Parts: sequence; C-alpha cells; structure tokens
Amino acid sequence: MALPQRESPKGKVVSLFVTCIVDMVYPGTGMSVVDILEHVGARVVFPPAQTCCGQPAFNSGYRDEARTVARHFFKAFQAAEVIVTPSGSCATMLRHEYPGLFAPEDGELYEQAQRIAAITWEFSEYLVEGLGLVNLDLVLPEPQSFAMHDACHGLRGLGLGGAARDLLAQLGNAELCELNECEVCCGFGGLFSIKMPALSNAMLRNKVDNINASPAETIVTGDVSCMTQMNGGLSRGKSSKRVLHLADVLAKGLRKPTSVSPTPARRGEAMTRPLRPPSIPPTGQVEA
Repeated sequence: MALPQRESPKGKVVSLFVTCIVDMVYPGTGMSVVDILEHVGARVVFPPAQTCCGQPAFNSGYRDEARTVARHFFKAFQAAEVIVTPSGSCATMLRHEYPGLFAPEDGELYEQAQRIAAITWEFSEYLVEGLGLVNLDLVLPEPQSFAMHDACHGLRGLGLGGAARDLLAQLGNAELCELNECEVCCGFGGLFSIKMPALSNAMLRNKVDNINASPAETIVTGDVSCMTQMNGGLSRGKSSKRVLHLADVLAKGLRKPTSVSPTPARRGEAMTRPLRPPSIPPTGQVEA
C-alpha cells in the first residue's frame, strides 16, 4: 500500500505519540524527544488519553480488537495537527495499516484513519524530511563513535535510515562507523521473539557478534524495542557496548545554559539546511 501524501509540518503544533514501551519503560527517551523538538522551535503537546496504537493485536491477527484500539486513538488525537513518534514501528502502523483497517463504507472512521496516516511522522524523518533540518547545532561533551542499526519497520515500511545518519553526521564530537548487516533484524519482532524464541535468539546472537566487531562504541537505533532486545544480548554476553535511541544521543549534545543564553529558535526557521538523499535506500492535550 502506498503511503499517503503529507503536507509540510512546518509551523504546526506537534502532538507527541510516545508509544507504550517508551511511556512505561523508557520515559527518559520521551523527554529527550521533547527536548530536541523544542530545541528546533516546535511547540509540543502530549494528548493524555493516548494508549496503544493497536499494533500487537494487529500483528497477531486480531483485526477487530485493533480497530477498537484505533478508534480510541482517533479520539485521543482528534485535535492533532502533526503527530510525531519516536518509533518507526508504531509510525508504520499508523501510516501503513490504519488506512487498511477501515473501508470507505465505514464513513467517518475511514476518513479519520486516512487523516491520521497523513499527519504522522517518525522522529528522525520529521526533523530531516519534514523540517529540512540536518545540523541541529548539537555538540557531545566528549568524542564518541556510533553505528546505526536500521530497525525493520522503519527501514522497510517507511524508508528510514538516511535521516538518522544525516543527523549523526552533523553531531559535534560524533564519529559515524559501519555496522555489518546493519539492515538485518535483531530478532525481536514483537510477538515473534515470544512465539519463536530459538530463532529469535539465533538472530540476536548474530546481531551481537556484529556489534562487538564494529569499531563503534555505541549503536544507535530508532526503536526502543530493538534497543531492549540488543541490550539484553549485550548484557548477557558481558559486552561493554550498548544501544541507545537516536533521541537520547542527540539530547546529550544539547548545550548547558550559560550566563548568556542563546536566542531561542523560532519555529521552522533556525538551522535549516537542504535535505540530502538518504544514505541507505528503503529495502484533550497538555504541553509536553
């Protein structure tokens, strides 16, 4: 299914869809997302009624249950102008699968599914493709080397990968290294890792071997579910290397306040650079 066309998100209020696992397990990553979005001048709100997007039910074949969750999502984000989420997996659910969950004869529900799909952006693509930003004027406290793991849904469903690399390449004190088989699944796959643990663990071992062989100190990804899977394997293997979400890496580059505060960026203006081609082709609200 072709992705729906989207209008420019510039100058629009961002509704943050934080995702279940970020909300419950990695809230700091959610705050990193907000910090970066506000750093580039976006106004961010958090719809408090948000829950799951319904992907676990959808992937398990429970389409009626997924539609029930989607209907609640429509209500939670009914006032959204732009939705940004720190997950290629959940963004793929909203952009690819929501339009197929409802038929034209469903009337308003079908229209709402189309609208949600057309205003949703994954975190890195919002910055680079949506706002046209690459250099966010960020500098890490000390030099560090990174490599990218391309999460499956983001890479294959949305064509992500290039945007994150562009952002890391312009991050001060960051060196971007290679990771062999960066596009190969880590073995998580949601319920796949539960239903097929032997195969999942074999895939994870392969990923961990590649991480340990990479010159990079830290692996970066756009989905915390993949991050959890890989960090579990690295920890059990006594490796010193770890995986971080892109937003957490970028947030480490935010400068601490000084005696002379920099002029805040106005929405949609500061630090704009031309969009470069991706490095890898695709295989009720409150203020945040």
